[in-house]
Amino acid sequence: MHRIAIVLCTAIVLVMVEPLAQAKVNIDIDLSTQTMRVAADSGEAYVWPISSGRAGYLTPTGRYRPQRMYTMVHSLKYDNAPMPHSIFFRGGYAIHGSNSVRMLGRPASHGCIRLAPGNASVLFDLVKKQGASISISGATPVRATQMAQARRRTEALGYAPHRRVRPLKAWMADPLDL
Repeated sequence: MHRIAIVLCTAIVLVMVEPLAQAKVNIDIDLSTQTMRVAADSGEAYVWPISSGRAGYLTPTGRYRPQRMYTMVHSLKYDNAPMPHSIFFRGGYAIHGSNSVRMLGRPASHGCIRLAPGNASVLFDLVKKQGASISISGATPVRATQMAQARRRTEALGYAPHRRVRPLKAWMADPLDL
């Protein structure tokens, strides 16, 4: 009789826990509109502006699941930049908060998905409680890419040093050009 009670209790617990295990957050990121749509099984729904990879720094597309989550992490690769509420989904790529909120809505990152800090915190809590599936589609807007490339060319030309060639005789007479 005792075994039957244990089996029955175990079955009841499994039936009650199964819906909790399946609860999840669907995160759909559209690179062409620079937006993130969040829909949680618990009922919450959000649409937020993002910044994805700028020219020369692509954001990977595809379907992912969260691999690692950190309340705060700093980028070793990019000048110890703070990445609050990071949800890593592929190697070093993450969805995280950013203080560069004025850049949201257009490509600006090194490939990560940037969010406003408050939105990143809300997303982090939802994913931590419910799990998530992440879908990234679309392509970085061409105009934004062209503008970034044009800006980079202009900046590079602005800082290009003038190269002066001196004849060997002039250099031998005055190597320091005093």
